[in-house]
Amino acid sequence: MKKSLSTILMLLFAGSIFAQGQNKKPIRENVESMKIGFITDKLSLTPEEAQKFWPVYNQYNEELDKLRSTRRQNMKDARENMDEMSDKEAEQFVDNELTMRQDELDIQKKYHPKFKAVLSAKKVAKLYRAEEDFKRRLLEMIQNRQEGKRSGQQDRRRP
Repeated sequence: MKKSLSTILMLLFAGSIFAQGQNKKPIRENVESMKIGFITDKLSLTPEEAQKFWPVYNQYNEELDKLRSTRRQNMKDARENMDEMSDKEAEQFVDNELTMRQDELDIQKKYHPKFKAVLSAKKVAKLYRAEEDFKRRLLEMIQNRQEGKRSGQQDRRRP
C-alpha cells in the first residue's frame, strides 16, 4: 500500500509539474510538494513527528538551497569561461568547489543531531534514503519526459 501511495503521489505531482510549461516557480513548488509527500510517506510520520520534523527539515533545506544556488552559479560561470581561465583562476575554481562540497557536508552534519532530536534513528536513516530515492525518481521522470519529447519530435519529422 505504501509503495502504491508514493507512486500515485509521484504520478499526480509529475503530471502537474510538466503541465506547468516553462514557468519555473510553480514547477519548483510542485517538486517541493511532491518531495514532502514522498518523504512523509516513506517515513510514516505521525502528526506529532511531522509537526516537529518539518520546521527543522525546512531550515536544513533552505541552507542547502542557498549553498547549491551559489554552487550552480559558480559552475555556470566556470563552464562559460573555462577556456579563458588562467591556471590560477582554474585552481581557485576547484578550491571553491571543494570548499562548497565541504560546506554541504557540514550542513548535513549540523542537522543530523537535530533530526535525531525529533525522529528515531531508524526514521533519520529512512530520511536520508528517501531523499536519495526521491532524487533518483525525479531524474527518471525528467529523463522519461525528455525521451518522450525526442520521440515526439522524431514522429513529427516522419511523413
